[in-house]
Amino acid sequence: MIQTLVYRDHRCSGANPPDEQIAALRADPAVMLWVDLSESPDEEARRVLGEWFSVHPLTIEDCLQDSPLPKVEHYDDYVYIVMHAVDYTRADKFNTTEVDLILGRNFLITFHRKPLKPVQVARDRLQRPGAALVRGPDRIAHTILDLLADYYGPALAELRTEIEELEEAVLDRSKVRLDARIVELRNDLSALRQIIRPQRELVAELAQGRSAFFRKKLLPYLRDLQDEFQRIEEMAIGWADQAILLFRVYLNRSSHEANEGIRVLTALTAITLPLLIIGGWFGMNFRAMPLLQSRPAYWATLGVTVGLTGWLFVFLRRRKWF
Repeated sequence: MIQTLVYRDHRCSGANPPDEQIAALRADPAVMLWVDLSESPDEEARRVLGEWFSVHPLTIEDCLQDSPLPKVEHYDDYVYIVMHAVDYTRADKFNTTEVDLILGRNFLITFHRKPLKPVQVARDRLQRPGAALVRGPDRIAHTILDLLADYYGPALAELRTEIEELEEAVLDRSKVRLDARIVELRNDLSALRQIIRPQRELVAELAQGRSAFFRKKLLPYLRDLQDEFQRIEEMAIGWADQAILLFRVYLNRSSHEANEGIRVLTALTAITLPLLIIGGWFGMNFRAMPLLQSRPAYWATLGVTVGLTGWLFVFLRRRKWF
């Protein structure tokens, strides 16, 4: 689907003009175009990129083939930028959608395989009545990049909730196995860092003013966007360290519970020692062993056995081995 916004004198003056008017609009120096290609077939994308805007064939192929990493490529007539929008759920984990931006002097082309909320919000924001003046396509490109960073918020909120739930579960005395969930959380945070870091580096490159297609007045905004990606990355690093701490606490708790079980078994063994020793001694059944035929000796031995057992029980209880 092709959606085109036409800007004249820095204001949105129309949308979706007929295809035959595109060439005339491209030749008008007072006109700026934003063409958004969403869910477009390859042939339609080739026609728009190649015939309408004379985009280099390598750029067209890069648009049609998903790139795993963000990148920026400089051409004479435009700069080509690849970014990724992110979505996160606990079931599906991280899903990224590539967003290609082709930024020229008086045009911006965005290409993505499925509808994206940041692009839709940017389009609605820029074409509504009373919208601020748009003095260049770089302003639209920055708005989209900024919204891509903002829409990391739901993913971060979901991860924060998961960390809080794991913290409560680790501190709880329940017997739920948490080691797999903590390791899975660490993998999710690692994936987030792998997504964020290249995008931060790309924005940092743009913020240095290396591209002639971003005006100098926009560089502070790009540096602010770089700081936002840096904040997200540092947040992911901090949560990863927190996950390691949770794992250590969980292992210590598990070891403590195992030690408590061993201690109880040791205490039970200790309580039976008087019975085992005395019973073993008098159970040897030697005919010549004294006291075997004495009734008072039997009651005395029984008393000593019960007394020692009771004393050990009280002693171990005071030591909190039970």
